[in-house]
Amino acid sequence: MHNRSLVLATRNPGKITEFKKLLSGFDIEIKSLADFGPIPQVVEDGATFDDNAYKKAHFTAKVLGLPALADDSGLIVDALGGAPGVRSARYAGASATDAENIQKLLADMEGVMDRKAVFEAVIIIAVPRGPALTYEGRCEGEITHAVMGENGFGYDPVFYYPPLKKTFAQMSPEEKNRVSHRGKAMSEIRDEFDKIMIWLQNRLAEEPA
Repeated sequence: MHNRSLVLATRNPGKITEFKKLLSGFDIEIKSLADFGPIPQVVEDGATFDDNAYKKAHFTAKVLGLPALADDSGLIVDALGGAPGVRSARYAGASATDAENIQKLLADMEGVMDRKAVFEAVIIIAVPRGPALTYEGRCEGEITHAVMGENGFGYDPVFYYPPLKKTFAQMSPEEKNRVSHRGKAMSEIRDEFDKIMIWLQNRLAEEPA
């Protein structure tokens, strides 16, 4: 199967580390966009996480000619009407850093009593042509009043998970992967990865040379 490679459609070091850990142990080479030269950037203008994940996975597979895995995930805060949602990575602006996004979120939540929030993730596995596989995961928690913890990335330092009494950024990678939105979706993928490998092999065999 194309040297049994799967490309992670991201250059985010935190996501690459997480995905490689979650997919360890399988007979497949995990690459990422960081292993390739510059390719055009996908415009993440979808209305849903599913839309954006599909665009990234299918575009990457088409450009590189290899199976690709992409996720789109974000934070949904009840008190903010579902924001930041699909704009989670760009909440404070197109080139916002994680720290800037967190600062804006905490400012928007200042004085708000209802801190309930949900992390959602959609993971798509695609080939250059044809259908794709979709997996989803979600994790319920609360927004803290201040940054807590130094691990993880994104909104991890302000997403508190009550059952473990920790933010995602206070958890070890193993703890986080067991309970996080992305970890839950990846758990489904791990459970049926042998079937996914067969699906990929069959789909790629149908691709035009």
